[in-house]
Amino acid sequence: MEMFSAINDAHRAFIAKQPVFFVATAAAGARVNLSPKGMDSFRVLGPNRVAYLDLGGSGNETQAHLVADGRITIMFCAFDNPALILRLYGTGSFTVAGEPGYDDLAGQFPALAGARQVFDIRVDSVQTSCGWGVPRMTLDRPRDTLVKFHAQQDPDARLAVIAKRTHSIDGLPVRVQTILPAFDPLEGTNGR
Repeated sequence: MEMFSAINDAHRAFIAKQPVFFVATAAAGARVNLSPKGMDSFRVLGPNRVAYLDLGGSGNETQAHLVADGRITIMFCAFDNPALILRLYGTGSFTVAGEPGYDDLAGQFPALAGARQVFDIRVDSVQTSCGWGVPRMTLDRPRDTLVKFHAQQDPDARLAVIAKRTHSIDGLPVRVQTILPAFDPLEGTNGR
């Protein structure tokens, strides 16, 4: 195991190759949340700053936990060779679609249907470890179901559903979006 105070070029190259990453957050008295993320939704913005584009899903635990606690861990692991696990430890904030600053941050990513916020993380430390216990697997292809689901929804109906999701599963408040960002209908759907 090695610890670093910032993301270096080797870390950046490793992150860019990974098709999936994991996000962990927690808040006092609430469940620990651990979520897998995919698509072209993660960016290294500097040696101590990263961001990821978040699409609407079944909950909004990460946002609720960041308001309550602020801590966040991002983990990448290689499913090919060389084996490696890389964790980014830091504190996060978020900008919801329609809020000031959202367009600038979201401009770092493809215009995906279902985008609801961008998480902006200040990285305090980077940890690498061997990853020898992680199985070797091959990526078949990205899954585009979430983007397709959002792209076919009626905007007014989607906003009505979003408006009701004002709390996490543990009752912590969340800020909901009031607009749906424009998206490229072919982005994230493999052109289908």
